[in-house]
Amino acid sequence: MAWEYSEKTKQLFMDAVHGKPGTHLGEIENPDGFGEHGSLACGDAMRFTFRVQRHPTDPTQDVIVAARYLTFGCTSAIAASEALCSLIERGRYTPIQALQVQNKDIVDFLGGLPRQKIHCSVMGAEALESAVFNWAQQRGVDLERLGIDIHREEQQEGRIVCKCFSLSEPYIRRKIRELNLRTIPDITNAIKAGGACMACHHVPGGLQDLLDEAWGKGGGGPVLTQITLPAAGAPLVPATPPAEKPLLSSYQLSKKIEQAVEQYVRPMLRQDGGDLEIVDIKELLVYCTLSGACKSCAGANQTLRMLVEQTLKEMVDERIRVVQV
Repeated sequence: MAWEYSEKTKQLFMDAVHGKPGTHLGEIENPDGFGEHGSLACGDAMRFTFRVQRHPTDPTQDVIVAARYLTFGCTSAIAASEALCSLIERGRYTPIQALQVQNKDIVDFLGGLPRQKIHCSVMGAEALESAVFNWAQQRGVDLERLGIDIHREEQQEGRIVCKCFSLSEPYIRRKIRELNLRTIPDITNAIKAGGACMACHHVPGGLQDLLDEAWGKGGGGPVLTQITLPAAGAPLVPATPPAEKPLLSSYQLSKKIEQAVEQYVRPMLRQDGGDLEIVDIKELLVYCTLSGACKSCAGANQTLRMLVEQTLKEMVDERIRVVQV
């Protein structure tokens, strides 16, 4: 299936990958704030940088005048990164004020996100926190004295619960409370923990145990609803199954793949002097080869998996697999 994105999300993504003036894809040289969040090995990752107009006497009054990002991820990840930069620049925030921008603000700016893509907005908020911490170090601002705790130590300290995304127990505990996460799918949708190998779901000290500790035994499970049984002797009427989306024909699938490559994938590859050729499409297998600068790049396999395949999953069908030839 293809994700249902708002028109604003799709437009922000297209504007960013085509380098439209006023967008924020890129990196600030010698930034005043630098932060990263996510995992290149297993999913979306973001690098966030900003520049400030320095106050002559009080660094807490510095104002962020430019924000940029490098995001390796899907449509929603790039659009959420654009939203974050826009919110901060328009607000003329100090770095400390920028911490008020939460993932909900990003989702609202985009006109909503699919539930399974909420983690993209969380990634931006976390990268922002990391960048503000870096700014504070450079400017000698004591955040703790100001009563600001941005939890920088959580990724370095504490037991790692989700090894695929290197997410620690303190971080997951905090996010369960902050985002009111009640189930394992809620956790995965919000911060991606448990979304790869799933080994951390039900092991001792895993995600379910953390949910039980936060909300009580069973408090993180599915909500039970009351079922009214028919009167004695009444016929049983089977529930009507939800309507399924019609399957695409081979021709329709091929056209949608080609359209996604032309509109989304190829512009991003060409920014780095690369390109992509589709060799063949057999059912849900897409055989392709990278060309130009991407062909000899050391990260070619990652590009195919994380850019090409991920985009086709997002835009066409989540079952698609890309095969390099």
